[in-house]
Amino acid sequence: MKTKYMICFIALWLAATNQLAFAQERLSLQDAIGIALKNNYDIKLVNNEVAIAKNNVNLGNSGMLPVAVGSFSTGGSRQNTVQTQSTGTERVTDGARSTNMSYGLGLDWTVFDGFRMFANYDRLKALEQQGKTVAKAQILTTISDVVTAYYNLAKQQQLVAAADSAIDISNLRLRIANNKLDLGRGSKLDVLSAKVDYNTDTSAYLQQKNLLATYAVTLNQLLARDVNTKFVVADQIDVDQALNYATLTEQMASLNPDLQNAFISKKIADLNLKQVKAGRYPQISLNSGYDFNRSTSPTGFNTKFRANGLTYGVTASINIFNGFLQRQNERNAKIAINSSEITYDKVKQDISAQLASAYQNYSTYLELVKLERGNVDIAKQNLDITLEKYRLGSIAPLELREAQRNAINANNRYLEVQYQSKLSEIILKELSGTLNIQ
Repeated sequence: MKTKYMICFIALWLAATNQLAFAQERLSLQDAIGIALKNNYDIKLVNNEVAIAKNNVNLGNSGMLPVAVGSFSTGGSRQNTVQTQSTGTERVTDGARSTNMSYGLGLDWTVFDGFRMFANYDRLKALEQQGKTVAKAQILTTISDVVTAYYNLAKQQQLVAAADSAIDISNLRLRIANNKLDLGRGSKLDVLSAKVDYNTDTSAYLQQKNLLATYAVTLNQLLARDVNTKFVVADQIDVDQALNYATLTEQMASLNPDLQNAFISKKIADLNLKQVKAGRYPQISLNSGYDFNRSTSPTGFNTKFRANGLTYGVTASINIFNGFLQRQNERNAKIAINSSEITYDKVKQDISAQLASAYQNYSTYLELVKLERGNVDIAKQNLDITLEKYRLGSIAPLELREAQRNAINANNRYLEVQYQSKLSEIILKELSGTLNIQ
């Protein structure tokens, strides 16, 4: 009867465990990145900036199109007047009411401004391109953050599983110690020592689970969704071992968004100099309009006046002398170009240094992964042999505990170097501008 109840209990426990596992979402890396690209607030904000820059690229904003302005005005006055004529006669008018009304349409079109309008239009296009580059940089940063957080969770899940396995071994050791004590072959000291180690491993397991929950909140935050969303990630940490430094360097030169941004800034500085130099040329504008005017004045020479018709003309102006400001502005624009060139070289050097350091870390961690994988196998074999000897009573509990610690440490080191090698891969791909969802 007891056996029957035990079987039923185990079946119910397994069913509940499976139901809990299926209740949690299994989040793939591709899905995580897709959610982040759709929901992330930083990406939404930078996309709005790109939309504004795109809207600004038009002929009117560059000054190429004419400007038409409509106008309307009306008013009047009521006055008491005294007019003395040359003959000495005075004319007194009380409450003389005057009115006036005018409306019209004016058109002004700058047809030449020293090519400033063309330089301005190219500058607006460069700003739009720069906005897209900034958006690409933000997307790469977001993907990098998501991938880093995702694989950190994968590492934490494996650490939780390892901590759970350590509890199983400590629990087995505790049972063996109790059985030996019951048979008169063990000591109370061994039981107490086993109990302390069991509690220590349980504490480590609970702390590791807490870390896992905390890092899950961090990933949910990056995905801009409910931070309490429950999910699990894939445990496997696959590292791309085929990255080549020369290839990455070429990709960096053409795809890195920060380097592209610095190059566009240099182009914008060149266009600013063209705009400044436009001040040396004349500015020519065409103007035209239609006006209608009507007024009444009982005290004037004409009591009523009305006029309407077209106006037109050409306006030309040239700067002859403005206190040497033209020369000063051109010198400053040339200095700005030099600064943009220095900035470009600095950004390139900084990114190249980051790439070199990241690739050195990447190569080192790949070697460490091979080494620590072998250490895990050796430590596991050592633990299995030691555990069997402990069952037979041929070794002391401290030797088993030492073998257990070695196995735990070897596994933790292996997971850490796997994670660090993945981080190095992510950094390399981000710097080279090739980071994607694969």
